[in-house]
Amino acid sequence: MANGQGDETGVSGQTNDGEDNGTVTGLLKRAGAGDADAFGLAFSHIYDDLKRSARRQLRFDRSGLTTISLVNETYLRVSRDPSFRPQDRPHLIGLTSRAMREVLVEHFRARSTVKRGSANQPVTLSDELVGAGNESIDTLALDRALEQLEAVDGRMAKVVEWRYFGGFSESEIAEALGVTDRTVQRDWRKARAFLQVALSGGDLDRPMRGDADDPDV
Repeated sequence: MANGQGDETGVSGQTNDGEDNGTVTGLLKRAGAGDADAFGLAFSHIYDDLKRSARRQLRFDRSGLTTISLVNETYLRVSRDPSFRPQDRPHLIGLTSRAMREVLVEHFRARSTVKRGSANQPVTLSDELVGAGNESIDTLALDRALEQLEAVDGRMAKVVEWRYFGGFSESEIAEALGVTDRTVQRDWRKARAFLQVALSGGDLDRPMRGDADDPDV
């Protein structure tokens, strides 16, 4: 698996319909057509994003899971799943972010099972999510809180998953969702507020603040 490019450029070549074979979307189309190497090339374009995210999430962890092993496990999960058929870069961003989230959750769930009584021990996860300085968040608690957010607002949950677990930028997420950067920024702020309440055991029945005073709703 090659290291990432971080953009939509790559090997040259045009398909009959004008799609550049070197873009992520072009490579995914080649993979869907049976090109055995194309998916690895497509994954390499987002490799650096995933690596940065993995490094950030594992900075507090001492369980032995490394940045490279987390990214590689994510790659193996998506590449071996017969139902994993991303059609374009946005789709790939969404699916790989979900896969990394699943790998982390399974890792820490297994760790909690082995170490009975330590299930609530704070592990990994970035302070940027909750603005908690150097504090960390329980991975399993965050996963449960994200499930609650998904039930309330699926797009906001995607923004968190793609930015936090996938490591993608606001611009990349905005393009993938077909919205403006400002909308992604607003969703991120509101999602953080929701997760702060959920993780602290607060009242989730209260409406999320921000809609009434934000003209870009």
